[in-house]
Amino acid sequence: MGRTTAPVPNEHLNVQLNGNNLKYAICKENGYYNKEQKNSTENGAGPPSSQKRFQRPESFEQAPMYVAVMTYLGFGIVTLFGYFRDFLRAVGLEKCHIAKEREEQKDFVPLYQDFENFYTRNLYMRVRDNWNRPICSLPGPVFDVMERVSPDYNWTFRLTGKTIDNVINMGSYNYLGFAENDADFMKTVADRTQQYGLGVCSTRQEMGNLVIHGELEQLVATFLGVESSMAMGMGFATNSMNIPALVGKGCLILSDELNHTSLILGARLSGATIRVFKHNNMQSLERLLREAVCSGQPRTHRPWKKIMIMVEGIYSMEGSVVRLPDIVALKKKYKAYLYLDEAHSIGAVGPTGRGVTELFGLDPSDIDVMMGTFTKSFGAAGGYIAGKKELVDYLRSHSHSAVYASAMSPPITEQILRAMKCIMGLDGTTVGQARVHQLAENTRYFRSRLQEMGFIIYGNDDSPVVPILLYMPGKVVAFSRAMLERKIGVVVVGFPATPITEARARFCLSATHTKAMLDQVLIDLNQLGDDLCLKFSRRKYSPRPQQQQHNNDDTTTTTTTQTLSRTTVS
Repeated sequence: MGRTTAPVPNEHLNVQLNGNNLKYAICKENGYYNKEQKNSTENGAGPPSSQKRFQRPESFEQAPMYVAVMTYLGFGIVTLFGYFRDFLRAVGLEKCHIAKEREEQKDFVPLYQDFENFYTRNLYMRVRDNWNRPICSLPGPVFDVMERVSPDYNWTFRLTGKTIDNVINMGSYNYLGFAENDADFMKTVADRTQQYGLGVCSTRQEMGNLVIHGELEQLVATFLGVESSMAMGMGFATNSMNIPALVGKGCLILSDELNHTSLILGARLSGATIRVFKHNNMQSLERLLREAVCSGQPRTHRPWKKIMIMVEGIYSMEGSVVRLPDIVALKKKYKAYLYLDEAHSIGAVGPTGRGVTELFGLDPSDIDVMMGTFTKSFGAAGGYIAGKKELVDYLRSHSHSAVYASAMSPPITEQILRAMKCIMGLDGTTVGQARVHQLAENTRYFRSRLQEMGFIIYGNDDSPVVPILLYMPGKVVAFSRAMLERKIGVVVVGFPATPITEARARFCLSATHTKAMLDQVLIDLNQLGDDLCLKFSRRKYSPRPQQQQHNNDDTTTTTTTQTLSRTTVS
């Protein structure tokens, strides 16, 4: 069954496996294992339990120095032109479309900060056509995009009435393909809609508590292997409204520097002290834990009421997977609490789709607060909090999201039940497990091919979130527009959502992507990478087929994967 890590009083946090004598020493480099461990993992050496327990190596390759120089230079040129255009607006030679103060209110406290809008009006507006693209079909593996034009350089848009058909969808979080409209699959959802209607119009504590809500919470608890769970109608609010109910003044939150905005907002609303540790860096986390235990609260040096570590399962901008065994070991060593956000990992990783706890073979009881959303792998909306029964019962009466928010819509509730039963095999089919395995296969194939082509990609080999680093602002815009011309829909992300020198395109794999679709995307990426000079990697990757054995508690599945032997070009 689930195995736990035994904490060792060592600064580098050596984690020893139960049942064998292998030890893996985590090196000081953030996100990397040492050479011996990395090679043994890639080559399939070691017993299957060790491969199951420890995650695949993560890649955070640095670009050449000239790329950073050119990126800063590009932003500098755009900024200079922005100031020049502001001058033209000031003297009346160019029309200003953005909101500004009225002349009769110039002596009042300003409602619009002119300097804060500089980036929006001079940089973002020039490239706004790459975001908020309207679609007019099901967001499945392909979708239809509504064509639009702008007569005033993206300040306003006008729909032409035409559509761009059959665009390959590489941006949605539809990991398992449950955002679908198949009449046979959706029959139970239609029946629930006919029975209960679309909305409840009340909170769970008043008149909005339906039988199917309790059924969903019981199923979620069974799926995760915990005592109890609580479902909410909004994923963002699941974090932002429940964290303040768990911690408050006199408590300490240790937050990963790349945590989602919902976690950050919830931490700020709680009133607790927040300290940030480097992403997936166990030395940084242990240093903060040791200081918190030894020094206590500032000035008074009283012990903290609670110390809570907040992390995500899969980080949606980096594609990296949390180093959960190491964090659990630190949590036990320093008697802290652990809050795990599995918004992107639940359903998407693990042999049976049960998230990062299953991926590492850990006991779910080691996680104090398990959080996840239904908006991605389950093709619905909302989120959940799961753990011990005492925790869930407490949140039912103290969480703002549970007390004041409207209950989850009945058809959405049924959609989650349908998808989760399919994954668990309770519908009498193996469709759910086939989708989980197909997603893993698509992820490994797509990542390995991108590395062979010479792109710099971030993240873990198990993560269906695949960021391709583009770096320069001009390349980001050109890449997004060129991909749409090739009927491929992608999400591009830049500053301030990412560091200024790490703009990227984020690809999200789905179980419904066929090999033909992925091959077409890879062909276009290869060509576009040459045309726009996007292949910055200095490593060489040579494909090598290898048989890898994946063991579960109940079944053993053998899959053929592509492993990569890496050599760095000096």
